[in-house]
Amino acid sequence: MEEEQGMDAGREEVAIVLDFLPNGYPFDDRPMHRKTAIVQAMGSKRFTLLELVPKKGITLQPTQEVYIGEGKREEIHHIIGKLQIDKLTRTAKQELEFVVEELVKKDEKRFVDFFNKAQPLTTRMHQLELLPGLGKKHMWEIIEERRDRDFESFADLKKRVKLMPDPEKAIIKRILNELEGKEKHSLFADV
Repeated sequence: MEEEQGMDAGREEVAIVLDFLPNGYPFDDRPMHRKTAIVQAMGSKRFTLLELVPKKGITLQPTQEVYIGEGKREEIHHIIGKLQIDKLTRTAKQELEFVVEELVKKDEKRFVDFFNKAQPLTTRMHQLELLPGLGKKHMWEIIEERRDRDFESFADLKKRVKLMPDPEKAIIKRILNELEGKEKHSLFADV
């Protein structure tokens, strides 16, 4: 299903910093000289929540992009692994919605393509119906409109589908719900 949506099935290449803990976690009871700095971040393509270790002497700011792919990394020493949303710091949780919103805006074409290419999941359920605020009526209007021509932007989608809830906000809300474990099917986030 991921490949159908044009998503890269590979690893994250770039992450967005949600929080930087220069002295590690406060609850880590190891001696200070054994602690490492920690970065809580989100992958920019698959919205994967990640725990990273920065290189020594590096200071990072929330919303800063860092390269985490193969090859030479400037700021990140290594990736510890995936992070559950309940392990995020208060700062990281506050940044989360803003970062998701920015990533959706930055890659609008990808999410508009979701509306252009979404398919039925079963005989009774369509991928479009998994978005908050979209029911059968909107689903059929979207399918009818995209038969004529693909949607070009969120604005085009809102203009052509009557009483359409804000598609950008629906995508953002869906991603946040997936990250919080509130959804059975994952459309966008790697949880």
